[in-house]
Amino acid sequence: MKIIAFNGSPRKEWNTATLLKKALEGASSQGAKTELIHLYDLNYKGCISCFACKEKGGKSYGRCVVRDDLKPIFKKIEAADALIFGSPIYLGNITGEMQSFLERLVFLYLTYTDPPESLFPKKITAGFIYTMGLTEELMNEFGYQQRFAGIDRFLTRIFGSSQMLLSFDTYQFKDYSKVAAPRFNPEEKLKRRQEVFPKDCQEAFVMGAGFVKNHSKKFY
Repeated sequence: MKIIAFNGSPRKEWNTATLLKKALEGASSQGAKTELIHLYDLNYKGCISCFACKEKGGKSYGRCVVRDDLKPIFKKIEAADALIFGSPIYLGNITGEMQSFLERLVFLYLTYTDPPESLFPKKITAGFIYTMGLTEELMNEFGYQQRFAGIDRFLTRIFGSSQMLLSFDTYQFKDYSKVAAPRFNPEEKLKRRQEVFPKDCQEAFVMGAGFVKNHSKKFY
């Protein structure tokens, strides 16, 4: 079994990347092969709305014709058995890199039928890990759940099933004394980093392990 994780954060060693690595560790513990791809290392843009992937009878139907760093990634995705996406929340949304990636990936397989269907060649499991500096209370107040639910619906529509993991009130800076961020209490942030974030890491580990276990059940 192969599981691929996509890091939508520009940071390769911080909250989002850490949780994705833990999820892949969980998958590896059950015998899966894993790969972590950092989206910020790739050269691509969002959908250019050429509609080549939607042309009737066209040789590019269900295929993206744009030649950039995502072309080989799409091939890897079709060979994968599970996908895990991860992004911090910037200005109330996933990062621009992740948004552009999902535009290209989801639209590629989404049909304009009624109801919409998926051209993805098989049913797999998808997961999304969100990290944010906000508390859970503020997240609910700002209505982020609706945005997450929208992404969840698209992933379920395309791949067959989806689940999410939310990590709140994350430790954003290595040294809070060097940044202008008086709204945050560094001591409370550090305490949560030490006491709560390890639990988030364990949840991510369980998510990755669960993907492999559930996949195995389909064949036995």
